[in-house]
Amino acid sequence: MRSFPVYAPRIIAKHARILRHGNVVIKDLGQLEFRESRFVMPRHCQPQIRAAVTELNSLLNPQLPA
Repeated sequence: MRSFPVYAPRIIAKHARILRHGNVVIKDLGQLEFRESRFVMPRHCQPQIRAAVTELNSLLNPQLPA
């Protein structure tokens, strides 16, 4: 488990890409879990956590242009 003092999406996504499984703790957001380099959406979460998980997953798997 790694703790981040600020929400830095690129650094957090890089950490998840390298480790593939685990948890991160982000100040002001809480604990987020990732499996197979993808962040798992919690069942009950606030809109800011939902937006953060969506953003992190989009950084991990960018959509290729058609």
